[in-house]
Amino acid sequence: MSLFERDTEIYRNRDALREDYQPEQLVGRDEEIQMYQAALQPVINGEQPNNVFLYGKTGVGKTAATRYLLSHLEEDASQYDDIDLRLTFLNCDGLTSSYQIATRLVNELRDETNQISTTGYPRATVYEMLWDDLDDLGGTNLIVLDEVDHVEDDSILYQLPRARANNNLSEAKIGIIGISNDFSFRDDLSPKVKSSLCEQEIHFPAYDASDLQKILEQRAAVAFHDDVLDDAVIPLCAAYGAKDAGDARQSIDLLMKAGDLAREEAETTTVAETHVEAGRHDLERGRIEEGISGLTQHGHLVLYSLLTLHLQNETPVRSRDVRPRYTNFAQRAGRDPLVPRRMRDHLAELAMLGLVSVTERNEGRRGGTYREYTLDMDIELILSALDEVLDDVGIHDSIQEHLLDGDTTDENTSLAEFQ
Repeated sequence: MSLFERDTEIYRNRDALREDYQPEQLVGRDEEIQMYQAALQPVINGEQPNNVFLYGKTGVGKTAATRYLLSHLEEDASQYDDIDLRLTFLNCDGLTSSYQIATRLVNELRDETNQISTTGYPRATVYEMLWDDLDDLGGTNLIVLDEVDHVEDDSILYQLPRARANNNLSEAKIGIIGISNDFSFRDDLSPKVKSSLCEQEIHFPAYDASDLQKILEQRAAVAFHDDVLDDAVIPLCAAYGAKDAGDARQSIDLLMKAGDLAREEAETTTVAETHVEAGRHDLERGRIEEGISGLTQHGHLVLYSLLTLHLQNETPVRSRDVRPRYTNFAQRAGRDPLVPRRMRDHLAELAMLGLVSVTERNEGRRGGTYREYTLDMDIELILSALDEVLDDVGIHDSIQEHLLDGDTTDENTSLAEFQ
């Protein structure tokens, strides 16, 4: 008997639930696709491409829409003899400087026998290589910078969109597509960068439960055999996805996890609500632990501060109201508190990781625009990932009832004096 045998009871094509799967049509993004298509139209007209900036939370279809439209654009452009279109995709996660992006772009444009080192050159020299390589190739070049908010200096974000205007390019036409999960990233750009990189802006709002249900139905029709899913499975996955910031990726991952759990049960040929509930708990635990483990100690302190405020029913809360609690916790941990701006950066990182929800408020000329933060995660799961912070800072009264059995506190660790 074989050790491994194919199981075909649940899935028809499980890969249809993976992140790299490209559906034939994008669901729930008609308006954004129309705007995006109009922004790309100059390419087909043989004109200088627009620079496009997409922003919205993780899992709302920015990258999927980009790949969908650019695949069609590339296919349609091939019908015209006077259009030589080249697409370059670059994920900026892990690339924090303009120098790193510039060297990566040079190597993307060159063949494997002519790569350059990622260190050792003056930045101006790398830029010259980039301009020379682009002009040698000529044609129309669309450069996609996904997760562009990881870039800490904006030199490349100024140089690329203005390469022709600054006479760095004469043969090649270049267009930049910047994609960001961070709403505040564009606000921090210098005016000269914002005016060029954000020439055409498209905001991708969160999906609602109805949109998510349509997306899941589309994927499920390809991924699962007929009559495998109980009627409540897709609506439940969609409802959880809508609750988790309208993230389609999380909804799809949850559906796949439920399918995997059903497949692991020898006698089961259907996916039920119980599989969804069990899958959600497993995924949320993994996501919380992974997200928190990647934070710095100050990130942990900010999260702990927000957690205690949340348990005291003081959220949604502005960053200025988080700061006193964070300052107290940092001092108890023997760390110098960060300046307010850096503390806000950690709040933004928590929001990007999906650990914290953020709401934009606009109270007009008098009140101005500000952000409010709240927690919408399983308290016990967060606490289980904050063990070291609890040891360093102590146990705040608000979390006592949420501690696991066996956890004890003494006078030296209690934070009863903090309100």
